Amino acid sequence: MKEYIEERAVAIANYIIDHNATVRQTARKFGISKSTVHKDVTDRLEHINPSLAAQARIVLDVNKSERHIRGGLATREKYQHRLQICSKEDD
Repeated sequence: MKEYIEERAVAIANYIIDHNATVRQTARKFGISKSTVHKDVTDRLEHINPSLAAQARIVLDVNKSERHIRGGLATREKYQHRLQICSKEDD
């Protein structure tokens, strides 16, 4: 494996752990795809630093278990915002 890929995998894992970040947030921060983030953390990092991979995996698992809640909150916020706009138009 190329050295820059190993360095990126470690940096990604540290970012996820330090910021409690989701795969999307991490991908946006590093300018890479979600699938690259996932592959770096789940596959590549296992060979480079297994203990760091385990720590990152814990954060990702928590985020995965909460994603349906975040989606529901985002939808709720979207419709509340629309309701506010509609009520302002009625005034």
